[in-house]
Amino acid sequence: MVGWSRLLLPAAQFAKNSAVLLTPATRNALQQQMRRMGGDHGHHHMTIKPSRFQWDKFKDLMHFYVMIGVIPITAVLLYSNIFVGPSQLAEIPEGYEPKPWEYEKHPVSRFIARYILNSHQQEYEKALHNIFEENEKAQIRLLEEEIRKKMSERNDYQAYYYRPSIAKYHRISKEAADELEALRGD
Repeated sequence: MVGWSRLLLPAAQFAKNSAVLLTPATRNALQQQMRRMGGDHGHHHMTIKPSRFQWDKFKDLMHFYVMIGVIPITAVLLYSNIFVGPSQLAEIPEGYEPKPWEYEKHPVSRFIARYILNSHQQEYEKALHNIFEENEKAQIRLLEEEIRKKMSERNDYQAYYYRPSIAKYHRISKEAADELEALRGD
């Protein structure tokens, strides 16, 4: 909490020195905001000040969630460093092909490489697939442009009013027409 106190030091100094900025009328009003307690038996009083509930709640939740994350991660790292340890280089047996995660030295990085990250081969194949898809789209665009050129060159009439339709709705209407024809018995 030393770090938090250091960050809040300028705000505390401003609050301490803010009484200088106040006019005499407001200074008197602030001095009167006290609750007298215990009758006239002494100087028992409670100064009325703003609540610190939100700040205390924030600190409590911050410590709670940091500890939820820090304690298990620290335990896993200690276990992996003490009991498992780094991997050692050894001869590869004949006919055995190592998995991509077996090249990592630390157990945590092996776990991440095996269960979380994709292998280099997967990344490469995904990139190749993206290049293939873009190439297909480019070829389709070139073909569409060539079709438009031919249609304008030959003055084809279909380009002016033809709209491609979805076959699904045509099939539905054909099935409905077939059902009506079957009901009529024609």
